[in-house]
Amino acid sequence: MSARLTWFKSSYSDSQGGNCLEVARAPQRIHIRDSKLGPQGPTFTTAAPAWKSFLAHLHTA
Repeated sequence: MSARLTWFKSSYSDSQGGNCLEVARAPQRIHIRDSKLGPQGPTFTTAAPAWKSFLAHLHTA
């Protein structure tokens, strides 16, 4: 990831920084990380259509 990413987390997130995912969009990719680990933690990257499908499934579950 050479480009700088802008990370977002849910407004429902714990104000103490716990139990949260942060998500950053890039062209055709979505980057996900654990907010407790911060920028030095591992990042999971997936294709944007796969992320969209995952979120759609969550909304129907």
